[in-house]
Amino acid sequence: MTEVSASILTVEKENAVRTFYNLETGKINYFHIDVMDGKFVERDTTELMKDYALTISHISNLGLDVHLMVENVEEFIDEYSMLEPEIITFHIEATKTEERTKNAIEEIKRSGSRVGISISPDTNLEEIKPYLNQIHMVLVMTVVPGKGGQKLIPETLEKVKELKKYIDENNIDIDIEVDGGINAETASLAQEAGANILVAGNYLITAENISEAVAKLK
Repeated sequence: MTEVSASILTVEKENAVRTFYNLETGKINYFHIDVMDGKFVERDTTELMKDYALTISHISNLGLDVHLMVENVEEFIDEYSMLEPEIITFHIEATKTEERTKNAIEEIKRSGSRVGISISPDTNLEEIKPYLNQIHMVLVMTVVPGKGGQKLIPETLEKVKELKKYIDENNIDIDIEVDGGINAETASLAQEAGANILVAGNYLITAENISEAVAKLK
């Protein structure tokens, strides 16, 4: 069954609580927290996302889907662990070495959250294959990380298909999440490719009826 993780990157502060409520009652599965440090990607959302994550943790029972687009992965794992998110995802391009990657995986597991590893459009799947048996989710970026409102890069869905084929052939129990340019049309393409968790931002935030928009994605 397809799940929906709502990216709150473009939520306006003055409407934040109402938007969070509408998303939850619209039957999303997770709140997607896009943590950017201004180094790994150009934009810096550290203060805004921490504020939003704290607010959500006080008013909602839904899980946080924390996506770390940061260089100092260890620092932010520690910072967000206190909120007991459902999942914490870091980028393989940020940890770089096998030692750092394994340490990040173990640190997230110790915190009680599920572990996700994300790959950017230009990163080869071979980079993450050694860790697939140790984690719970792969987040395939279907746009360049760091900016909202981009169109899905069609070639990234080939990567999703390749990943799905690999995990099926090797009997690996793992979720595939896609993030970037997801709407009613691209959602079906992502699902056909093998994704079972869809991150959507603008499509949901700007929808006249969030419940209907979520239902279309699912």
